[in-house]
Amino acid sequence: MTDTVDPAAVPGPDQPGRTGAPGRPGRRAPAQALFRRLFLLNGLVFTVGTLVLALSPATVSSPVLLTEIPVLTVGLALILAANALLLRASLAPLDALTTLMRRVDLLRTGDRLVDAGNGDLTNLIDTFNAMLDRLEAERSASSAHALAAQEGERQRIARELHDEIGQSLTVVLLGLKRAVDRAPAELREELHAVQETLRSSLDDVGRVARRLRPDVLEDLGLLSAMNALATEFSQVSGVPVVRRSKPDLPALSAEKELVIYRIAQESLTNVARHARAGRVELSLRAEAGAVVLRVADDGLGEVRREGAGIRGMRERALLIGARLTITAVPGSGTEVRLAVPMTAEGS
Repeated sequence: MTDTVDPAAVPGPDQPGRTGAPGRPGRRAPAQALFRRLFLLNGLVFTVGTLVLALSPATVSSPVLLTEIPVLTVGLALILAANALLLRASLAPLDALTTLMRRVDLLRTGDRLVDAGNGDLTNLIDTFNAMLDRLEAERSASSAHALAAQEGERQRIARELHDEIGQSLTVVLLGLKRAVDRAPAELREELHAVQETLRSSLDDVGRVARRLRPDVLEDLGLLSAMNALATEFSQVSGVPVVRRSKPDLPALSAEKELVIYRIAQESLTNVARHARAGRVELSLRAEAGAVVLRVADDGLGEVRREGAGIRGMRERALLIGARLTITAVPGSGTEVRLAVPMTAEGS
């Protein structure tokens, strides 16, 4: 379905558009507010300068005498200095706003410019903060749709691997077993090798299907799924995993459990690919109103740039309002910490 726009709601050439921060009708446009501020400041400086000149004993002759030039020069310098100081203090929030524009990242929420009584610039600050709120909400919604579609596709592929490819390989393996039993002695050793290769391929298919769709998470819960994940990681990578999880975790929603599992999975995958670690510590426990996941290794400790994997972890954390921090110390290792806040309902 295509959205339609009411032509009457669109401002035309003679119909000015709406300005100002949301929820504050009647506010001046930012350009008008800034013009008014500069005009008043300059008017104030020149008015004060004129009053001082009028009330002082200094006089200006026509033509100007040489002895009067220093007085005029000092007066002009004082007016310009006062004007510069007032303008600099008045426009200082624009520097802070520019700095925030350069560093803002929608995957790191909550970075806002504080309105410290900036007069007419309050409108501009409020508008920019409202824009960040809207962009973060839209980014979160689009990420939720994308990740939901990704999980659905993973489940579909996992089902096809298990139901079609896995079953086909099982049928082939059973047929090969019967062929081995009836084969001549000189062919049995070669057929046994093919049988073992096929069995290994079947195990690989099952492992890929489990990574795509963690059935153990739905059947046995988060702790069992984390233990299975750590066991599989150690078997594949050869890196031992020290587990420090607490069994008394509060109840979590299915969405939060899936986010915790996926971030732990991606963290261990990054360790296997990049860290060159000799040991990994995996912990999951309740701390001060939050469930905290911690994955720490003793590897290289280098995060040169945040690739698709880390950004995907940040997007998942945003979906449940969790805080993800990644600390890398060169030569000492990397720590991934996810703090999932508990709601009033404890989910």
